[in-house]
Amino acid sequence: MNPLDTLRNLSVLDARARMLDATAFLGQEPVPLGAGLGRTLAQALIAKRDQPPFDASAMDGWAVRRADAVSGARLKIVGESAAGHPFVDRIEPGQTVRISTGAPIPDGAERVIIQEEAVREGEELSIKAANGSDHIRPRGGDLAAGTIVLSSGERLDPWRLALAAAAGYETVAVARRPSVAILVNGEELARPGQTLQPWQISDSAGPGLGGLIESWGGAPVRLPQVGDDSAAITGAIAGTTADLIVTIGGASVGDHDLVKPALVRLGLRLRVETINVRPGKPTWFGLLGDGRRVLGLPGNPASAFVCAQLFLRPLILAMLGAEPLPYLEAAVLQADLEANGPRETWLRAEFTRGEAGHAQVRAFEQQDSSLIGVFAKAGALLPRAASAPKLQAGTVVPILRLDRPT
Repeated sequence: MNPLDTLRNLSVLDARARMLDATAFLGQEPVPLGAGLGRTLAQALIAKRDQPPFDASAMDGWAVRRADAVSGARLKIVGESAAGHPFVDRIEPGQTVRISTGAPIPDGAERVIIQEEAVREGEELSIKAANGSDHIRPRGGDLAAGTIVLSSGERLDPWRLALAAAAGYETVAVARRPSVAILVNGEELARPGQTLQPWQISDSAGPGLGGLIESWGGAPVRLPQVGDDSAAITGAIAGTTADLIVTIGGASVGDHDLVKPALVRLGLRLRVETINVRPGKPTWFGLLGDGRRVLGLPGNPASAFVCAQLFLRPLILAMLGAEPLPYLEAAVLQADLEANGPRETWLRAEFTRGEAGHAQVRAFEQQDSSLIGVFAKAGALLPRAASAPKLQAGTVVPILRLDRPT
């Protein structure tokens, strides 16, 4: 039996598991909070103080003792509590303090009478009504000191940055951003903007994957483009120190598919040879002699993008210390699907929401792996198991949402 036979035609789950087994967290580094946008937390953040750090007024009005909060009461005004300028004395029976939203509740006060429920008459306050809530935000009502407010593996967006600041952090420990080198292979490809020969096409997979890598938290590194030259392929990859190398094209079995033979010179040991998936069967994964990881993606852009979602993104997330497994959602199928063939298939699909907000999905009729225009319209991938039966519209199906603006 050929040893490579155990590495061929793997399921998506088995192939991804083999890749992740060879991938580890890259470590952490501190960054100022202002530089943390888009970075992945490497340590949980624990609130350093209560937020708010005191009982605070939720409304503009008057701070009073509960016993004095009755209709018709007349109270003496003894001061004011404003945000940043608290009233430092204690409110005694029969007294009140003018208070603004966010200001500390004075000692002795237990309730805020909103300004519409009282009338000021000189140095006295006449309460017209005392209904509703106390209008007090309790100390620690947002964050309690000592509690975990953000977990390791969470990515910092503007709202999480605000939460980290509220919890008392000036710097945060984040995962080191993995560098991902991209090598495009193929004589027929030219960089966008170059003058094209009649037999050339613009490389679209390279820029697209670079954008995906950056959006997933990696740092893309574009290697010099090489043609069908084995020595050039070896040299380009030997010269990079990236944490992960992604090759595009040269991953099948044709006469010009030179990537794997070229990398044998660098000690390539395959962990995945082929995957029983459509599109993307030629996708492969291995380790170089120095331990660097290499993911080989097909040259057709749609195949490359599908397999990037299924395999490249989990690899980047694993290096960031985040949950690597894709999250599948449920959606209602909007059109019939024919029975599937012998390979697991991931269909590019339109994602919408119905009148009640329910997720809906419709697979595009055109699924050719070279069609970039179809992928640009897709909002989800719709997986179909090998030999899956026909499905009727209205069936609830799993989908993998794509990170697309709505």
